[in-house]
Amino acid sequence: MALDRSNIPNDLSAFWMPFTANRQFKKSPRMLVSADGMFYKTADGRDILDGTAGLWCCNAGHNRPKIVEAIRKQAGELDYAPAFQMGHPVAFELASRLRDMAPDPFEHVFFTNSGSESVETALKIALAYQRAIGQGSRTRLIGRERGYHGVNFGGISVGGIVNNRKFFGSLLTGVDHLPHTHLADNAYSKGQPEHGAHLADDLERIVALHGPETIAAVIVEPMAGSTGVLLPPKGYLERLREITRKHGILLIFDEVITGFGRLGSSFAAEHFGVMPDLITCAKGLTNGVIPMGAVLATKEIHDAFMQGPEHMIELFHGYTYSGSPIASAAGIATLETYKEEGLFERAAELAPYWQEALHSLKGLPHVMDIRNMGLIGAVELEPIAGDPAKRAFSAFLDAYDKGILIRTTGDIIAMSPPLIIEKTHIDQLIGTLSDVLKKLH
Repeated sequence: MALDRSNIPNDLSAFWMPFTANRQFKKSPRMLVSADGMFYKTADGRDILDGTAGLWCCNAGHNRPKIVEAIRKQAGELDYAPAFQMGHPVAFELASRLRDMAPDPFEHVFFTNSGSESVETALKIALAYQRAIGQGSRTRLIGRERGYHGVNFGGISVGGIVNNRKFFGSLLTGVDHLPHTHLADNAYSKGQPEHGAHLADDLERIVALHGPETIAAVIVEPMAGSTGVLLPPKGYLERLREITRKHGILLIFDEVITGFGRLGSSFAAEHFGVMPDLITCAKGLTNGVIPMGAVLATKEIHDAFMQGPEHMIELFHGYTYSGSPIASAAGIATLETYKEEGLFERAAELAPYWQEALHSLKGLPHVMDIRNMGLIGAVELEPIAGDPAKRAFSAFLDAYDKGILIRTTGDIIAMSPPLIIEKTHIDQLIGTLSDVLKKLH
């Protein structure tokens, strides 16, 4: 009989929780003990509708049989195999399947264990690529204000969320930032905002300041998620691609959130019709079940490294768990689940219903903006004077008590439900959130 851990007394002091108000949590813990489909189960037996796909990652919902069985089978067959100078079939199969679902320019896959590691990998590949083609003076990296690229030193250096940066010293040198794409003129946009393509032109200013021969890569989220769902204005990504190509600068799309159906297509690059040189992904790659990430690279970038003696290592980079057998098996089962259930197409079909439901919250107390794209939405609240983030956090706590899980960043509520969501679930999620917002102080 399986051990019921939900009723076992537990000392909460040992676990230093990530991105959490630890003291508040441990005074009043919110414990999830199981999950199935669209719902979590709490330690006190309540069902919580998952309005966030875990942390933007459980795109196919929870406790999916094909994924569970793939992990179980692989653990009993080959639990671990080294990825340095050795291989195993499952990682190669997953890489091939990823290549087949990615847009045409992307033919090669480098496995990591998280979105943060995918970003570090992409930045290192970009720097090493420029050196490999004789452009070794290109060492500068360009990120964007309010960008989120994980929590490693490279990621927070190109990232632009102040609290993720200011506590950790000088970070990487040689990094500059584009302005973010959030304009007041675009409040309550449905899908891509009309205004703001010109913001990409600031890259020309940065190029003029430093010289194009010093810049290796620009990294952006096609749609910024963790900072509060900031959408790319129409024409913005196209202009960014045009400028980077003009100056020989690589363009990296961080698709850790937007990959695997979140916008109704495999990747945002496909959704927007703009092809970068590298794509980072993670989260939905294994449906959040086992840590795994990847970097997708074009043939041009990959082949630039395939020079010199064949017995020599081409790229001095990797992880103990790059393409590990169990994670690879989970990835294959996840991609099969997406395809068999048509979840990307389903997300695209549901997007209009989601959009109208979300924008029905306009006019409620303290709501100052609503944004959406695909199955992503954000509700921005007026902050309490002198107490930023408290209003949204209060909404988060009340929402949990009322049976829905949402996310907050600052005073922005973000939602990204599993792609298996039904219209009745959308009604429940938005209806409950409406009740929460009506009672906010």
